[in-house]
Amino acid sequence: MNRGNEIMKKIVLMSLVASSVLMAGGFKIPETSTNAVALGAANIAHNHENADAAYYNPAKMVFMQDKNALEADLTYIGLEKVNYKGTVSGTGPYDLESESEDFVIPTLHYVSKKLGDNDARIGLSIVSPGGLSKRWDTEPAKTSAQEFTLKTIEINPTAAFKVNDKLAVAVGFRILYSDGTVKSDGHTVVLGALANVSRDMTGTSTDFGYNLALAYNPTKALELGVTYRSKIDMTVEGNAKLAETRFGTTYDGPGAVSLPLPATLDLAAAYTFASKTTVEFVYEKAFWSAYKSLDFNYDGTEGPVLEAIFGTPIQKNWKDTNTFRVGLTQELNDLTLMAGYVYDNSPVPDKTIGFELPDTDSQAVSLGGRYKINESVDVGFSALYSMHESRTVLNDSLDGEFSDGNVLIVSAGLGYKF
Repeated sequence: MNRGNEIMKKIVLMSLVASSVLMAGGFKIPETSTNAVALGAANIAHNHENADAAYYNPAKMVFMQDKNALEADLTYIGLEKVNYKGTVSGTGPYDLESESEDFVIPTLHYVSKKLGDNDARIGLSIVSPGGLSKRWDTEPAKTSAQEFTLKTIEINPTAAFKVNDKLAVAVGFRILYSDGTVKSDGHTVVLGALANVSRDMTGTSTDFGYNLALAYNPTKALELGVTYRSKIDMTVEGNAKLAETRFGTTYDGPGAVSLPLPATLDLAAAYTFASKTTVEFVYEKAFWSAYKSLDFNYDGTEGPVLEAIFGTPIQKNWKDTNTFRVGLTQELNDLTLMAGYVYDNSPVPDKTIGFELPDTDSQAVSLGGRYKINESVDVGFSALYSMHESRTVLNDSLDGEFSDGNVLIVSAGLGYKF
């Protein structure tokens, strides 16, 4: 019986860790415009020409031309396969590979003309700040992570106010809609006997937050920016179908979980040389330590076995992360060239990493350009390639190494001023 309880604990760990995909650091999408892809999202301090300022630093809107600015972007995201070599709950060794993933995400940004006789501006961004998917089609990976998919849409209206010719501030309201799917299906040991355990959950949520921004230009060449995006507690509710064949118990009813989307703080500085070359540095702090535990809730009729497998709370204790971004912009009359570099930390500690999010530290390089067709219309194209480091893990379930899983992002955008 002690051996059975130990195995049960491992099953619970794998099942519940897998559901953390909804909040995975590796599923955050900071590049939500063509320029952001080109610069590795280092467009916070130096951003006063394009409508995506409404999202990245809305305080910069007051320094834009006195015109309406609109930008529509279409972004492709390709996730390469992730490889795992090692043991799972003491069995194996295995050589497993996830499925590759492809997504196309549209985004929209708008900045208004000056309001009345003052320099106040309003903006609106519609973006997808996180999500994507991870799928494993072979056991034992699919026992805990057959599919984990999250789709998000954020609507972010903002307002900016000019304090003086060098300083501006802004405030925004975040409306976040999320749609998630969690599936697992495989054979495992439940209290000493082989059983099939499956889960099929879907849920949606609409939650709210805010963002603050500051832009300060102490000189014509030097620009500083600070942005803060608040934590949002996603209160996902939907339907859950749970089953295990050890005792033949099933459940089909309500399922809910509350998860924190962490606050982020960005500090940025940009300097423009006489050659019209701008270099921007961004430091980003993501407060993932808000994610302390994961606890699924049902209506109480699922029974003790299913509750133990799918509903037992587990400590997560994620860590805050640091991201460093560098962007380079070169203006050439009607053509603007851009490049970027990003170093990003993973928030997931070794003791809770699983197949749903084999997240690792990563580095990314990016390149892009924007061409002004006339005074009203411009077009842009950019690409970013994120390279994930291999990661050796040792916890209650896994003893092995995750590798590969690089990410390609390609974006095209159209800007219009009127």
